[in-house]
Amino acid sequence: MRHDKLDRELTLMLLMTEPRGYTVPQLCEKLGVSRRNLYYYLDFFRDYGFVVEKRGTVYRLDRQSPFFTKLLRLVHFTEDEAITMRRLLDRLNDNSLQVRHLKNKLEALYDLDILQDVSIREQYAQNVSAIYDAIKYKRCAILRHYSSPHSNTVSDRVVEPFMFMNNNNDIRCYELSSRQNKTFRLSRMESVVLLMDEWTHERKHRQMYTDIFMFSDEQLLPVSLRMGRLSHNLILEEYPKAAAYITKEDDNHWLLSLDVCSYAGIGRFVLGLYDDIEVLGSEAFKDYLRQKIARMQ
Repeated sequence: MRHDKLDRELTLMLLMTEPRGYTVPQLCEKLGVSRRNLYYYLDFFRDYGFVVEKRGTVYRLDRQSPFFTKLLRLVHFTEDEAITMRRLLDRLNDNSLQVRHLKNKLEALYDLDILQDVSIREQYAQNVSAIYDAIKYKRCAILRHYSSPHSNTVSDRVVEPFMFMNNNNDIRCYELSSRQNKTFRLSRMESVVLLMDEWTHERKHRQMYTDIFMFSDEQLLPVSLRMGRLSHNLILEEYPKAAAYITKEDDNHWLLSLDVCSYAGIGRFVLGLYDDIEVLGSEAFKDYLRQKIARMQ
């Protein structure tokens, strides 16, 4: 009956959103279904806009899937809000069942396990709060004792922060000394000092994008493909976030339309599966592929 299938789909959805994750045999055992049926359910999720992630042998549903985004829009807390709530709970010095339950919920929904040390978590929350105010009120800030692996230095950076990135782990800023837009990682700064100086270089602020292939740039390049079954399945396995940009054309073809920061990532994918992919656009991407093929020949 359809009711039984819906029950399994909902159960599978809950299992695949748990923090621990499950392998295919474990999911089959918990649902009482065959591997073939399980893969049918996974395809069903993908068709309806869920991002199915495979990390090693473990399958999970990405919480950034469009369905979850819509569902949680009114009740979802940002990570800095979750950290602030955890910070308040830590200050209560209360080990009651209710407080422990709230802490467990926050840790299950957000990646707070990376901040188990209370003092680190406290400083992280203060840094996020200071940067949030700098962005909101368009003021400069000092990133104190920022540790840079590129220059192998630890120094203070005076910046105009204007954008949180990567689930609030990175901050896009305009650095006054270098006159460049740079991305700074929160974990590499000791503290943040909010200044009274207002932004003076807002016109020079440039947003940084990161595509599904993990290439970053300030510009986006449109790409459009028609994929066969093989390339469709492989891109979902290797790059689960691609699901948000795929539409089904017919039983054997899928259309991928997205913006990338570099042709290198998408180009590697296309050239590796050239017989199963038709490049629809853009012309610049087609020229990139022609040049690549010419150099290989």
